[in-house]
Amino acid sequence: MTGLFFRLFKITLLALTALVPTAALAQDVTAPVPGAIGFQESVTPIMDSIIAFHNGVLMWTITAIVLLVLALLLIIIVRFNRRANPVPAKFTHNTLVEIVWTVAPILVLIVIAIPSFGVLTDQLTVPDGERKYLGSNIFSWGEVEVPAATLTVKATGYQWYWGYEYSDQDEVGFDSILLSEQDRADQKPNQPRLLAVDNELVVPVDTTVRVHVTAADVIHAFAMPSFGIKIDAVPGRLNETWFNARKTGLYYGQCSELCGKDHAYMPIAIRVVTKEEFATWMDALRAGDVSDANLTLAAIN
Repeated sequence: MTGLFFRLFKITLLALTALVPTAALAQDVTAPVPGAIGFQESVTPIMDSIIAFHNGVLMWTITAIVLLVLALLLIIIVRFNRRANPVPAKFTHNTLVEIVWTVAPILVLIVIAIPSFGVLTDQLTVPDGERKYLGSNIFSWGEVEVPAATLTVKATGYQWYWGYEYSDQDEVGFDSILLSEQDRADQKPNQPRLLAVDNELVVPVDTTVRVHVTAADVIHAFAMPSFGIKIDAVPGRLNETWFNARKTGLYYGQCSELCGKDHAYMPIAIRVVTKEEFATWMDALRAGDVSDANLTLAAIN
């Protein structure tokens, strides 16, 4: 009886947990926080759709299933225990129950699949300035306008760091490597351990950025939680995704593919700046190297 009580308590606790708005538990916009629950704060339309899907359709569906299972368990406990129902029925199946038990999960999967496929499609469809992307139609009633891409960045995964190239900016580029703990303490003490890099990818705010992703050795994955993007980096293949960040700041992601012994040490750092700051930084990058550009950016900030 005690075990049954704890099982019921656990089911009830899970149901109540499902009702808690996860957005309220997120504590940091730019980087993961120890002990935090939920998504990082969204700064792009794609992440808006992901959060809306999670907190809306997905969470309500899960909550309904949990409550249904809880109700069935209570009914069984009350009505079909040994004392209330000493002589059990002899039938082995019920056609109506079997039909419902088969059709209901299919309907649940359809309800979940339609919006999730919309969001996945949006991640792989670079806006052209005219086409309404699907997530906007599903979660924002088509009110979100996303301009066509005006900047293209190529991200190449290596063992174990990232190389960035601005394909439509004279193909200038640089490598981005994790800072050692001593270098982080000396150069960027305010940035998180194992996420700080020597050279961040710099992009302008309120600009649609096309991202080409590939790899030079093994399979990696380019993932940025606050932007809602995650795409494989495969040798010999060029994958494409996009983002449009509406807020300046420094955002962190990581390789999301088990690519080797140093998989955990190839973070992704994207610095979103104003369009004027980006133009100044890019001019310095074209004229010199990434170190000069970073010094120029630091000076105007």
